[in-house]
Amino acid sequence: MKTQVLLENIQVSDLFESLSSAQKRLVLHVFSETLRALTSSFLRRGFTWLLPVVTSKATDPLWPDPVASIEARPELELYGERVRLTQSMILHKQLLVAAGYEKVFVLSPNVRVERRDRAKTGRHAYEFTQLDFEVKGAKREDIFRLVEGVLSEVVEHLEECCEKQLLELGAELEKFRAPFKVYRMKELEEKYGPDWETLASIESSEPFWVTDIPREFYDYEDLERGEWHNYDLILPEGYGEVLSGAEREWQYDKIAYKMRRDGVSMDSYRYYLELAKRGVLVPSAGAGIGVERLVLWLTKRSHIAEVQPFPRIPGIVTPL
Repeated sequence: MKTQVLLENIQVSDLFESLSSAQKRLVLHVFSETLRALTSSFLRRGFTWLLPVVTSKATDPLWPDPVASIEARPELELYGERVRLTQSMILHKQLLVAAGYEKVFVLSPNVRVERRDRAKTGRHAYEFTQLDFEVKGAKREDIFRLVEGVLSEVVEHLEECCEKQLLELGAELEKFRAPFKVYRMKELEEKYGPDWETLASIESSEPFWVTDIPREFYDYEDLERGEWHNYDLILPEGYGEVLSGAEREWQYDKIAYKMRRDGVSMDSYRYYLELAKRGVLVPSAGAGIGVERLVLWLTKRSHIAEVQPFPRIPGIVTPL
């Protein structure tokens, strides 16, 4: 990945000049075609496309995810009730598949107030969009093959429609071989240390999967074997994680046990837990694809601000 760009200050004139620049227009054209390819690919596979939930009384706690760096969780009052801005639609997707939607996806806005030092990574934003999807009855390997197929189609589409724009951006689309390699997090930690994601990504020339990552209560955990049936997709060249997902927990006793073990407030998830206790939840698996991060890699930009029309960079509040 190129040298990171830290945006220390964005004035009104700078923001407009960036938005109206020829390079930004090229990037956003590729962004538009990436969205076209992603959504078309999921629709061809029989997914139902739904609109996102922006506020919720229960959203992803992002805890105890070891890489979470949330500085604050924005709340507001609606009709006398406290709600949060959605940090991801994982719980909502579980309810959708339990209600009979076999395969769903949402272009879901996420608000995650990251620590200010995350601006330096070039990959973090406090507002971003995930293509969030879930498949009833799916297993980890089903999601691997699904995502590998979708990404192959995205690259093929961009080669056909955006050759000129990518050439002007100096972004050569690289062929990758599926299936992607799969590593357990522990083996990468043993090889690279605590910064395994960055170092493994820099050394790799193709995307790869990482499994068995200790995370939130809704990721399926085999308590007897001490293994997690979850996964991240890591992009090469230092671009890092672009997708996070898992097979889901669906049994009440196990969900409640993990919440108590991890110190997650059960009261905040009362309705979700009531449904689990009634046996409403069903096995499923899914993930969220970071759309801006995907385009960042496809266009070979240095900083996520370059692919957002109105950058939302940790520690920086723009005029608009």
